Amino acid sequence: MLVFAASDKGGTGRSVTSANLAYQRAIAGDDVCYVDFDFGSPTAAAVFDVPEALGGVEHDGLHSYMEGTTGEPARVDVWARTQHPVLRSRPNGSGRLVLMPGDLSGGEFATDQDTLRRCVDLILRLNIEFDLIIVDLSAGRSYAMDMVLEATAQPELRGVEARWIVFHRWTRKHVIAASGLAFGAHGILQGGAERGHGEELLRDAIRFVRAAVPKPESPLWSHASPAQATWMEACNENLRRLASDRKIGDSVVLGIVPLEPVLHWREQLITEEDVTFTGIANKETLESLKEIARRLTDDVYWGRR
Repeated sequence: MLVFAASDKGGTGRSVTSANLAYQRAIAGDDVCYVDFDFGSPTAAAVFDVPEALGGVEHDGLHSYMEGTTGEPARVDVWARTQHPVLRSRPNGSGRLVLMPGDLSGGEFATDQDTLRRCVDLILRLNIEFDLIIVDLSAGRSYAMDMVLEATAQPELRGVEARWIVFHRWTRKHVIAASGLAFGAHGILQGGAERGHGEELLRDAIRFVRAAVPKPESPLWSHASPAQATWMEACNENLRRLASDRKIGDSVVLGIVPLEPVLHWREQLITEEDVTFTGIANKETLESLKEIARRLTDDVYWGRR
């Protein structure tokens, strides 16, 4: 299964949430590969606490591979290389968790037919090797988004099921931006159709994740005054109407990640120990991440029964 993680803006929680989803699927037993195609800012290793690749690797990263200067991109075994105190003890029954980082100081780049061919080859090989491949894309209408839309339209990849998750914060600007990225001019749907994807099939493969969603009833907000709580409820209802009008309402939402201080301040993987032992993270957040991870491959949540 191939899952593309996209967002129209930075700061949506795309990378940190995607990394948590990869982690949850790996500890559930899947072999998972996290591909850092955020070419403008390849920093996924920071979420996995892998010091040697915090801002990318010095040699043989995904930039080098896509540009043809290395034949095989670097891989990082997260279980073996992480400095996260919990992840260093690989859970029993877990699958592989592999990070493919970008290059240190890498940036966005235009693609050509050779780049496209290398992208197709990489996806084909990873699809054979792993149960789940999560591809973290650069924010916005990026070269990375265009490249994978072109790649997945190639005959060799027609049989590889690909799904898209568009991440956004629960604000007016982010709702509008997320809808535009999915359904607006030069967005996923239009860009895919122009490259040969079936429009209805591609539309069915797009879902949304709302991140950093404050809930007035949450213990985190129990100190809110009655006036604040009433105002928050009104804002929430207005956002729900806006999302529905923009065609990203509840029926196409894969899940909601609550506003979580640990994710906001540390941008880290949330483990059971963070909830039950240290108490730094909220159980509601962990349960939300587990549920979204499960829904990634559950056809019921993708309009299929």
